[in-house]
Amino acid sequence: MTGSRPLTIVQVLPALNAGGVERGTVEFAREIVKLGHRSIVISNGGGMVAQLQAEGTEHLSRPVHRKSLRSLGQVRPMRRLLRELRPDIVHVRSRMPAWITWLSWRKLPATSRPGLVSTFHGMYSVTPYSAIMARAERLIAISDCVHQYILDNYAVDPAAITRIYRGLDPAAFNRQACTEDWRRELYGQYPELAGKRIILMPGRLSRWKGQEAFLQVMSQLIQSQPDCHGVVVGAAEPNKEHYLDELLQQRRQLGLESHVTFVGHRSDIQAFYGLAAVTCHLSSKAEPFGRTVPEALACGCPVVAYDRGGASESLGAGFPQGLVEPDNIPRFARRISELLAQSHRIELPRAFYLETQVRETLAVYHELLSARGQP
Repeated sequence: MTGSRPLTIVQVLPALNAGGVERGTVEFAREIVKLGHRSIVISNGGGMVAQLQAEGTEHLSRPVHRKSLRSLGQVRPMRRLLRELRPDIVHVRSRMPAWITWLSWRKLPATSRPGLVSTFHGMYSVTPYSAIMARAERLIAISDCVHQYILDNYAVDPAAITRIYRGLDPAAFNRQACTEDWRRELYGQYPELAGKRIILMPGRLSRWKGQEAFLQVMSQLIQSQPDCHGVVVGAAEPNKEHYLDELLQQRRQLGLESHVTFVGHRSDIQAFYGLAAVTCHLSSKAEPFGRTVPEALACGCPVVAYDRGGASESLGAGFPQGLVEPDNIPRFARRISELLAQSHRIELPRAFYLETQVRETLAVYHELLSARGQP
């Protein structure tokens, strides 16, 4: 077990539905339970609660998700809950839960307060509302660019910030993720993919994620690589289903109906990484991390991405030849063509795996408790 004694660790986030923060919370909870710690998650619930509980974490359902002044009514109940649970660490992962937790925490006796840690999962708009994430005793940044964002926008002690990459689970993302049975089933659903070199575009359908740019890339790529086929994995955000209609119209206009397939949301993205010849990351703005990049690399798939934001950090560390100057679509298409003609050695550093994330996060907890005179 990491550290001198088992800890009681509470994580607080809005809900446990699909999403990167949610999945990371569940995975982290599972790993600290394996190490002998008591794991508790407070959220409004959701589809991942059953998995969380099956893997040994306690879940307490509280309405901490609403971005509304009415949520401040949860401050006193949260304070009572913290008194009952007596955790060693409370780790907040979103702004409204952070407000509720901090307002509860600061009125607890200093001698019995848990350590308060926040993770900046994004580069939030710089507002008083967002500033709550910087009020924790220790801050975790999920990438170097997020680390710099914190320093640039909040008056915090640099020594209180630790950069810890979001770690992926090697049991899910590995070179054996794509099996022959899976391929046969996929080709039964989408026969147009059989015998093609797959160019993968993962991510929810959103304008800034780059699906429109991907269609332009494919329009240029198939002129020199007619055996390539684009696959877009991801669904539209709620109430934005019209964006898929726009993308389908753009596909028709570019003459790509027989060259690009939209497969919607999939729970088997790791198998698609194993199938693909190249994975694309085309976000139009700097992402705080860009999880699809290390996921694809862990599955042995080359990645091409714009050289900005968190995505460039993992790609620069594991496959730097995939970096392209931002927003240069012709250069992006050429880089894919170049990679298709080469063999590759991909080595994703251990810093991007779950084991490292867990170890380094627990080190932050123990350092904080030690600084407060707690063993």
